[in-house]
Amino acid sequence: MEWSTACPDWERRLVARESIIPPPIFVEEAERALQIFKELRVPDLPGKPRMADCCDEWVFNFVRCIFGAYDAETGKQLIREFGLLISKKNTKSTIAAGIMLTALILCWREEEEHLILAPTREVADNAFKPAAAMVRADAELSAMFHIQDHIRTITDRTTRNSLKVVAADTDTVSGKKSGKVLVDELWVFGKRSNAESMFMEALGGQISREEGWVIFLTTQSDDPPAGVFKEKLSYWRNVRDGKILDRKTLGILYEFPLQMIEDKAYLRSENFYITNPNIGRSVSAEWLGDELKKKQGASDGTLQQFLAKHLNIEIGLNLRSDRWAGAEFWEAQAAPEGLTFEQLIDRSEVVDVGIDGGGLDDLLGFAAAGRDKLTRQWLVWTHAWAHPSVLERRKSEAPRFRDFAGNGDLTLVETIGDDVQDVAELVARVEAAGLLDKVGVDPSGIGAILDALAEAGIPEEKIIGISQGWKLNGAIKTTERKLAEGGLVHGGQPMMAWCCGNARVVPAGNAILITKQASGLAKIDPLMAAFNAISLLSLNPQAQSGLDNYLADGFFGLIGSNS
Repeated sequence: MEWSTACPDWERRLVARESIIPPPIFVEEAERALQIFKELRVPDLPGKPRMADCCDEWVFNFVRCIFGAYDAETGKQLIREFGLLISKKNTKSTIAAGIMLTALILCWREEEEHLILAPTREVADNAFKPAAAMVRADAELSAMFHIQDHIRTITDRTTRNSLKVVAADTDTVSGKKSGKVLVDELWVFGKRSNAESMFMEALGGQISREEGWVIFLTTQSDDPPAGVFKEKLSYWRNVRDGKILDRKTLGILYEFPLQMIEDKAYLRSENFYITNPNIGRSVSAEWLGDELKKKQGASDGTLQQFLAKHLNIEIGLNLRSDRWAGAEFWEAQAAPEGLTFEQLIDRSEVVDVGIDGGGLDDLLGFAAAGRDKLTRQWLVWTHAWAHPSVLERRKSEAPRFRDFAGNGDLTLVETIGDDVQDVAELVARVEAAGLLDKVGVDPSGIGAILDALAEAGIPEEKIIGISQGWKLNGAIKTTERKLAEGGLVHGGQPMMAWCCGNARVVPAGNAILITKQASGLAKIDPLMAAFNAISLLSLNPQAQSGLDNYLADGFFGLIGSNS
């Protein structure tokens, strides 16, 4: 049996209003389930219409695809994981209720539990209430099922099969043996440090149930994607684009083509349909346009959140009203091919280093800022270290830190002291290349770093304490200008983009402050390290080797050869 879950021409299909959902593998199974689904009623709409009368065709295609992947002869579900990324207000909860009720009606097992896993009690209630209302709206279903609102459970009176809605923040998912699972609002789970283990518990029952499947429903995150959400979204995109061959996984992602994002075509009302397939039904294009106009004047981040939720525009930097001005230009100044530490050394004529942070509740930030031999552009590369205790102390950020570690931007050290040793080794590499001008450090945390640098052979006179607070104003302003004029290039590291988005500006007389206190729990240590390095590089240090020597030797050599 041949089928594919890839959709490499998804951009063209979405723009042309064509389906991005593959046809069912087994048409008879698909139509059987669809007929049940269509007969379910939607009580919160006037007249309690049937699904058949109020849903768009894309919903029916989704139902066909899920139930049409079941091979009745072998009892195997051929597509086991479905991911649906869709904008807010596209009847996601109603669809979830209808699909799970259909699965419950079709279940041939006895004493089988179907599960909807929601991140919070409120989301769980939003998922359970439509399902319960569908049962109550139909006399036949009311006779067939028993509803227990207090434990959010719907049970078949004859087979004892059930549909249970579980809130991850209050209910336990341990020991679940559900064959069919729906996970609602995956983006919220992306912020939880224990989401991976929670899913392992919830999906454990599928090992012995070859007819099982899991559906992940989600909108875009109101923060840069992290944790399991980021991991799943990236994998679904790769399967969709044909980069990964996985016929058991299907990602149905309503998102704008890259070119339309770059052109900001998503701001035009005629394009709202791309991530809102239910536009004209549960979604009003006029309302979206009016709300977008209101949000476009906002500078507190509400525009980005509106775009994420209603148009599935992935949030990059968190640009709020008290944001650092340089954050607006940061992403645009990423080197197209990236920038590694080794490349920075190869391209630079002189390098300054900045170091910041390093407590148990902190990241230790490192930044190397070099001046390009040929273009004179400033090159910035950063890294950070963290002790695993930070993952416990900052559980809300633990998934993000693990992402950064996976990208290679963050190192999780097992032993206190390993971080400063790594920093000293990087500084020693710059010194060995004959490029090191100075090392700028926060004077308040200089002890262990001084010792490590001394052991690495870094001359004491090259280590400078960089005054923080208002005295760092010059470096902050210089960095802003360099970014805006295109004179600073960096490696495009996700961790650093996050730090720039975290930076909060506090006016102080004629200066501005960017401090850890103003940024709250959000981490900015690598950015502060970059300011330390740039404060030294802005002094226009003399190149110790490289281009100056090359020009001198080359120029006089040419004179000698021509004379």
